[in-house]
Amino acid sequence: MASHSDTLVVFFGATAGANGGKLGSDERELILLVWQIVDLHENKVGQLQRTLVQPDSADLSEQCKEETGLTAEELCKAEPLESVLQQFHQSVSAELKSLGRSSYTLCVDGPLLIRQVLHPEASKKNLVLPECFYTFVDLKKEFHKCCPNAGPVNDLTLTSMLDSSGLLLWPKPIRMLLSMSDCYLCVCMCMPSSSKTEAVDSETVIRARGLPWQSSDQDIARFFKGLNIAKGGVALCLNAQGRRNGEALVRFINSEHRDMALDRHKHHMGNRYIEVYKATGEEFLKIAGGTSNEVAQFLSKENQVIIRMRGLPFTATPQDVLGFLGPDCPVTDGMEGLLFVKYPDGRPTGDAFVLFACEEYAQNALKKHKQILGKRYIELFRSTAAEVQQVLNRYMSTPLISTLPPPPPPMVSMPVLATPPFITTGSTRDCIRLRGLPYIAAIEDILEFMGEHTIDIRPHGVHMVFNQQGRPSGDAFIQMKSADRAFMVAQKCHKKMMKDRYVEVFQCSTEEMSFVLMGGTLNRSGLSPPPCKLPCLSPPTYAAFSATPAMLPAEAALYQPPLLATPRTPQAPAHNPAPALAYYSPQLYMNMNMSYTTYYPRYNEKTSLCRDLLWSKFHFYIPPG
Repeated sequence: MASHSDTLVVFFGATAGANGGKLGSDERELILLVWQIVDLHENKVGQLQRTLVQPDSADLSEQCKEETGLTAEELCKAEPLESVLQQFHQSVSAELKSLGRSSYTLCVDGPLLIRQVLHPEASKKNLVLPECFYTFVDLKKEFHKCCPNAGPVNDLTLTSMLDSSGLLLWPKPIRMLLSMSDCYLCVCMCMPSSSKTEAVDSETVIRARGLPWQSSDQDIARFFKGLNIAKGGVALCLNAQGRRNGEALVRFINSEHRDMALDRHKHHMGNRYIEVYKATGEEFLKIAGGTSNEVAQFLSKENQVIIRMRGLPFTATPQDVLGFLGPDCPVTDGMEGLLFVKYPDGRPTGDAFVLFACEEYAQNALKKHKQILGKRYIELFRSTAAEVQQVLNRYMSTPLISTLPPPPPPMVSMPVLATPPFITTGSTRDCIRLRGLPYIAAIEDILEFMGEHTIDIRPHGVHMVFNQQGRPSGDAFIQMKSADRAFMVAQKCHKKMMKDRYVEVFQCSTEEMSFVLMGGTLNRSGLSPPPCKLPCLSPPTYAAFSATPAMLPAEAALYQPPLLATPRTPQAPAHNPAPALAYYSPQLYMNMNMSYTTYYPRYNEKTSLCRDLLWSKFHFYIPPG
């Protein structure tokens, strides 16, 4: 399709929700398509075509009703999007044939209809769009290049553009527009990522949060369908254990596409809504950038599909991996297509990356997910060049000998009792784990989610887990009164919805819960220790002195939140058996991923007496008495 064609197809549409400058920002479906052919050579226009589109939900916004005049009854009689697109193609082709033309150029009043509505909706409905929707002229942008004094691009309207050029001169600026470059839709993300020395414009980067843990770069590109991602522009973020944490940094070709990506905040990927925020170029380079020669050599082969293998036996050799994959999925260049991840001292981590020459070989490899090699099952996932660099950088920067944190900053006093209500460990499976909570979920949301089972929660029994940045991780642990009650809750609440997300509920033990709260991980293969397990998990006592009743109210001491699973009890001086105050370094808690909050069900009148003091001092929630 040539941009110098004398045949133009003017294309317009509306959704069931917001239109105008907010078109597509609310994830609403198309309900109306309008198009008309313009013959610039003969200076004629064809018949105006107006077709309704049947949405999955006929709930129309007030703005839509006012601007289009449509009703839900009319839309129920319309054709679905797939049929309307076929009708568009047949109508345009027949009219072009009658004019003796073979090509045309699609022209739209701004990019939102194509990029923010048509492509995302077609992707969700698994529809293949005609080729014409991948190349188009943005009338506003190109007109602004011809008439820069007409005002900002976003403020231009058809009326203002007509007034600027004059109705009689309208075909001439159209010809000038068509002589310029078209807008192309493309997604390029499988190229090697950015170097740490490369400058990345912060106005082109976003952070996507809340992604399913198994999401690949292709899933992210599908979520941003219609927008142009820069080459190597998807960087999946990993947690301290080298596993994906549900976040990704995405770099677009320019700020315009970044701004349109921000309008997809809280759009859905499957059943989950994805949060989209601004990010900086420095953040992108920190995740995606790499300088390892080994990584650069591994990624030097272009157009390769990367698969990550996790859980390999530490004794596994390249021949073992090649034998595991088998002849159905040959690795590119044999052993040279394997990259084992190792610690700085050469010890294997159990991770490896594999290159495949085509999608077919990669799909055959993914079918071996959780098959056995030796005595272990192996996990296989799609990966990216950015993840390869990030994993290698993370493990290579791990110190060989764990060291204690540097001297603490100025101490903050924290009251400690000799026998506070700390978490006790045990193997009884009387706890449940909630996974996939919305990041905005609060204690009240969890209690509402639990419903009638709330009465079975132990005192001090709800623990919300936060990550190292102090943000909710999407996980929470709840201690129930018995293993039977925990089993019942896990059965009845598993995959129950909370704020448009389904939440997974699993039964677990107090020992497993405490281990995760200390920074470890819990998965199907068992417990993984914290990234830096210190010899003693309790904070050291730097100083202690006697406390007076004026310094620590007895009511407040009764409800101190449990910070550690097995805390060290401070020893009071022999000459004074009064309770002691210990100075703890907050930095130590940060290093051990110890940030979480606790919910206390009401169980006596003393709760209400110290509620205000506890909320401001210890940051946990006690319901009104």
